[in-house]
Amino acid sequence: MREITVGIADLQLSSDPTSLLVTYALGSCIAVTAHDPVRHVAGMIHYMLPLSSSAPDKAADRPAMFADTGVPLLFERMYALGCSKQSLVIKVAGGGKLYDDNGTFEIGKRNHTILRKMFWQVGVTIAAEDVGGAKSRTLRLFVGTGRLIVSSMGVETDL
Repeated sequence: MREITVGIADLQLSSDPTSLLVTYALGSCIAVTAHDPVRHVAGMIHYMLPLSSSAPDKAADRPAMFADTGVPLLFERMYALGCSKQSLVIKVAGGGKLYDDNGTFEIGKRNHTILRKMFWQVGVTIAAEDVGGAKSRTLRLFVGTGRLIVSSMGVETDL
C-alpha cells in the first residue's frame, strides 16, 4: 500500500484505490477528508487557521493553510477528478485544545466553527467527526474503501 503523507497546511488527493492518505499531529488544526465511494477517489486537507484574511500573502502561497481557501480547493480538485458533491462522504477531525491559552485564541474551536459555517452555506453534510478535546490525532484514510482510522493516545477508532 502506498502511503501519501498530508503535511501541515497541505492538501493531497489520490485516485489509486491501493493508496492511503495519512496526516499526523492534529492538534488545533483540522483535517477534512472527502471520499467518493463510486470513483474510489479521496482527498484530505490539514489546515491550521480559519481565515486567510489574517495572512493574505501566506494564503496566496499556501492556500491549504487556511479553511476558507484550502477547503474549497479540496472540493475543486475532487470535482476535477469527476466527483460530485452528492457522492462525497465528508469526515472531519482535530480542532483540539492542547495548550491552555486561557481561552484567548481557541484556534481549534474557531477552526471547527468556520468549517461548519462554510459547509452549512453550501449544503455539505459531515458524515462523521471527532473534534475538540485535549488530544492529538493521526488520521489514516484508505482510498479504495473510504475507511478512516483516527489514532489518539494509543487508541484507534473508525470514524
